[in-house]
Amino acid sequence: MARYIGEDLHGAEFRECDLTGARLIGVVLQDAVIDGFVTNLVVNGVEVTGYVEAELDRRHPVRLLLRSDDPADLREAARELHAGWAATVERIRRAPGIERGSVNDEWSAVQTMRHLVFVHDSWFRRCCLGSAELFTPMGIGPDVEPYREAHGLDLSLDPDLDEIVSVREAQAAELEAWLGGVTAEQLAAPAPVPEDDVWPPYARGRSALQCLRTVLNETFQHHGFCVRDLDLIDARDASTA
Repeated sequence: MARYIGEDLHGAEFRECDLTGARLIGVVLQDAVIDGFVTNLVVNGVEVTGYVEAELDRRHPVRLLLRSDDPADLREAARELHAGWAATVERIRRAPGIERGSVNDEWSAVQTMRHLVFVHDSWFRRCCLGSAELFTPMGIGPDVEPYREAHGLDLSLDPDLDEIVSVREAQAAELEAWLGGVTAEQLAAPAPVPEDDVWPPYARGRSALQCLRTVLNETFQHHGFCVRDLDLIDARDASTA
């Protein structure tokens, strides 16, 4: 484990890093941002994760539905997530060009939606439906090889907003139709992941509910990232107007 003593890390960025067990002792931590999977975080002797989770639930009640095992709750969660994205798409349409803007090296809005196309194909169609069909070519998957550009993905594509929204609308309808008939017993059963080396390789052995939650949580989290960055782009543009 690396140790940093007396170092000036002012403005440092840690992206996609595993900081499990990290200890920050006697540090100055002002105007910092922590965004990720955080549990058991102790700040000055106080475990703060519970407070953070409660505040996030207050701000986003759909999170309570996402943690439910009840198919009816999950159907409602999917509908609310779709409605949230639909409102954001309308916001984007009112500011042509913003869909391709990015800040802080994050994905643009269209890249984010293309990633969700991939999430649906991999974690829902493949893991919940057992489909072995090729993924939608416009999807954006993981950066790791050999999965980055495989199983039908075509990174040379540059679809416009309407094309992406059309695919996402069809995927939302497919998910809602499946949720309309699935039972709690089917959700608890092992996911019917095909026996081949296609993303996600680590899904085999999980329940259908776990795979579904990945789809819904990704849809929720990436919507939050997208709205955050649209706000930053609006603020940046307003300051330079």
